[in-house]
Amino acid sequence: MIVTLESTTKIVKLVTAAGAVDARIWEGHTASGIAVHAFITRIAAEQDVDPTEFQRELQHMRAPSVKAEWYPLRMVL
Repeated sequence: MIVTLESTTKIVKLVTAAGAVDARIWEGHTASGIAVHAFITRIAAEQDVDPTEFQRELQHMRAPSVKAEWYPLRMVL
């Protein structure tokens, strides 16, 4: 599966029995056009790559869509 994602400004707290972690919501779509939301807790570039451009790109975020305001817990793996 190929998914294209875009970072948003929305951060949510994911709470489990093991504890809580902040996750940024990324929105995008699959190659076939299905809209998706991803809860990203960590992201990194490969170690052998200069991280300068990667860090600069991480600063670009957009406002989340209205659809990103609420998620049923069953949708979060």
